[in-house]
Amino acid sequence: MSKKSIPHRRIFIKQAGTALLGTFVAPQLVTASWKRKTIRVNGHLWVYASKYPPNWDCTPNLESVFSDFAYAGMDGVEIMEPNLRHDNSVSILKMLINKYRVPVSGSSYGVGFNMWDREQHKKIMEDLKIVVPRLKQVGGKTLGTSVGSADRPKTEQELDAQATILKKVMALCGDHGIELNLHNHTYEVENGLHDLKGTLVRIPNIKLGPDLNWLIRAGVDPVEFINTYGEQIVYAHIRDQYANGTWTEYVGQGDTDFPAIAAALKSQNFRGQVAIELAFPNDFTPANPLKEDWKHSREYVQRVFGW
Repeated sequence: MSKKSIPHRRIFIKQAGTALLGTFVAPQLVTASWKRKTIRVNGHLWVYASKYPPNWDCTPNLESVFSDFAYAGMDGVEIMEPNLRHDNSVSILKMLINKYRVPVSGSSYGVGFNMWDREQHKKIMEDLKIVVPRLKQVGGKTLGTSVGSADRPKTEQELDAQATILKKVMALCGDHGIELNLHNHTYEVENGLHDLKGTLVRIPNIKLGPDLNWLIRAGVDPVEFINTYGEQIVYAHIRDQYANGTWTEYVGQGDTDFPAIAAALKSQNFRGQVAIELAFPNDFTPANPLKEDWKHSREYVQRVFGW
């Protein structure tokens, strides 16, 4: 439920590759070489997981996820931690990766946990000691974690507790070659960024993975956010909405100023990864097959961001 153009050197590579078409280099090889040098555009599977409350475990529907993302031309799949808790998670995911040739880019994390609550720390770390090694086994490189809402601004003591476990999670991820980033919903960035700033005071070097739509919904200008924290942003979630706040069926239908966001990311020399994330309002019936919505979204990001 939960947005850079290609640098000059990359433009040169793309143009040089295009010039070779029709000579001695196969077009598909040139395209593949160019894509490896651009920002990876993944898809996050929330829209599938949203059909499986309250644990949001869409493992029964993972075949559709990989099939749809392959059709849409996604560079990877960002899964969720429930997909990694099954004893056969690794074998299922490896089978789908090999079948559809779409890798697992990483995972989001944080459903049902509150990192600000010290009493939950032991349980969280026990869970992560299962999830993180399995994420590594399937090739994931990122963990975008939420910290949990207190339904009010957190106290200094709660922010201390939150930072304490985040440092432990960062160390665990680092031991497995995985980069942790802070993924936000609205509560982390409301009230003048109270929650996020509280974490940054305590862990100044922590990486960020903002959900650009949740920023907007919390009243935060994503362009200003990118220009302020650009050096720490290693991941971003892209979703669209209309002016009235209703989520669109696919990215590019709504009123989000993606060209301005793309320019901000370019100005900050963004070198991370992004995930397109679709989310539908309750009782919404899509007009298109889901794979077409992913394809429209992917094509829009390529047009506007250049990725």
